[in-house]
Amino acid sequence: MQIYDLIIIGAGPAGITASVYAARKKINFLVISLDIGGQAAWSGDIENYTGYQFITGPELAQKFQEHMRRYNTLLKENEEVLGLKKLGEAFLIKTNKAEYQSRSVIIASGKKSKELAVAGEKEFKNRGLTYCATCDGPLFSAKTVAVVGGGNSALDAALQLVKIAKQVYIINNTPALGGDAIMRQKVQEAGNVVVFNNSQVTSIAGEKFVSSIKIKDGKDLKDLSVQGVFVEIGLVPNSAFAENVEKNNKGEIKINLRNETNIAGIFAAGDVTDVPEKQIIIAAGEGSKAALSAFRYLATNKF
Repeated sequence: MQIYDLIIIGAGPAGITASVYAARKKINFLVISLDIGGQAAWSGDIENYTGYQFITGPELAQKFQEHMRRYNTLLKENEEVLGLKKLGEAFLIKTNKAEYQSRSVIIASGKKSKELAVAGEKEFKNRGLTYCATCDGPLFSAKTVAVVGGGNSALDAALQLVKIAKQVYIINNTPALGGDAIMRQKVQEAGNVVVFNNSQVTSIAGEKFVSSIKIKDGKDLKDLSVQGVFVEIGLVPNSAFAENVEKNNKGEIKINLRNETNIAGIFAAGDVTDVPEKQIIIAAGEGSKAALSAFRYLATNKF
């Protein structure tokens, strides 16, 4: 089995940036990822990525991908990493399709959407219930939809949907919406948004597709007629495969300033780590740091 110098797990902003830096350092490396673009590809309008006053998430993800492919990066797409363990002087990475070995690893696997864990969620997934407004929003033209959540992700989803849907309900379980002030202002100025604070979805109903949700609004139960439900209640790290890597109580991988984990040769970057702010530009910067640290590790160790 070929032993790479570096394997990068994930191809979101952190993983793609790490790959660009690895390519420029002439490292023999491989990228393994389920998809390309990560959460950036799910975002709506992006106005805070330096160099672009305005760009959509899919457009920025495409720019990242073009930059990565410029270096003829070896990529294993549509592969899910299931295990990572030490094997002699190398690491063994097991996916749903194959096994690979590498002298160093960068974990940049990002996060995945949290689920509501309520009745009807599993039954109506992809039948009116979705976790990506960017991907599925256009399917709900002129319909009534609910966005569950109250942070930036929920506000971003709502701002995409106000241009498409007839009516948007925001179901927020805290006393007031969170997120960036400018996003809250835009939501409040939209004429087709109703916000339910201190509220929780208790069930989702329908026949072939979603037709209603039940919410607990304070002490009262209400039925809302909706044809779509967008779940935006946060994210959980894709870190379960890294069993021996130290994590915090959220499942985020602990790193130091050099993106080193508790295991020599394993580095981590982006939203899968305990870096406090989860932003596209921060993930990209962390990816570059991780690649430079991996290069230093490879250069100073004998294999």
